[in-house]
Amino acid sequence: MEKTAVAGKSNKIKTDRVFPVVNTIILVALMFFTLYPVLNTVAYSFNEGTDALRGNIGLLPRKFSLDSYKSILSDAAVYRAAWISASKTVLITLLNLFWTSMLAYALSRKEFVLRKLITVIMVLTMYVNAGLIPNYLLISKTLNLSNKYLVYIIPCMFSCFNMIVIRTYIANLPEALVESARIDGAGDIRIFWQIIFPLCKPVLATVALFVAVGSWNSWFDTYLYAGGKKNLYTLQYLLKMKLATTQASANAAKSTAEAMTTLGQTTPITIRCAITVIATVPILVVYPFLQQYFVKGIALGSVKE
Repeated sequence: MEKTAVAGKSNKIKTDRVFPVVNTIILVALMFFTLYPVLNTVAYSFNEGTDALRGNIGLLPRKFSLDSYKSILSDAAVYRAAWISASKTVLITLLNLFWTSMLAYALSRKEFVLRKLITVIMVLTMYVNAGLIPNYLLISKTLNLSNKYLVYIIPCMFSCFNMIVIRTYIANLPEALVESARIDGAGDIRIFWQIIFPLCKPVLATVALFVAVGSWNSWFDTYLYAGGKKNLYTLQYLLKMKLATTQASANAAKSTAEAMTTLGQTTPITIRCAITVIATVPILVVYPFLQQYFVKGIALGSVKE
């Protein structure tokens, strides 16, 4: 019996030692497979254009060159477009969180008689969409927002899906928090801002990241509603146009030597990779500040008896 117990204990110790090693190897492999495309894109963006056409570039550029970045960043319109993208992303994120969280709190209250009806109506809008043409007519003709800065803000101030996510999170918070606040004479607005809102930081950070990434990466709204006004071009739309111009130059370079000289040391593949890096950097900068809230849960507050 003692030998069996010792043998079992020894096997358990071996298992406890083997698992971390195997787990580490698997995670390192997954990290490599995840990072390789990113690092390869960065390598291509810093590689000389004509050399990049040969392919087979790994994690480091074969012939280092900044021509792709110079070609993109030398245009003053890029900085104006970056400001438009950044400002609309910040405004949309703040307004979306404000309106969405306020309605989510209202619909999470059981004493609100119409909460189920309003929730059902909003959920139906997620399944039944009018389509692109009615949306275009509503925004451009009825609301008359075409070629105006507000065309980026007003249609994105609220999200039904985000409201459902936040409402579900609020509904899982301890009801005793609200009840104790009501006993102390607090109203709904004070309860929301001083009690519920601080406890919702994890879900609000997650929603903020989704909204910010979606707003930063959008270009189709510019194409539809602000394509006729260069001062309202977003960074994504301008970079897309830059890529299209480079591709056209590359196609022309196949037939004429003069176009090849005009093309210089940039090619569509290096321009595309440089555009990807430029568009991704702001999100990578913001993400670490929001990541801390993903793992905190609702440990920010507790109910004490």
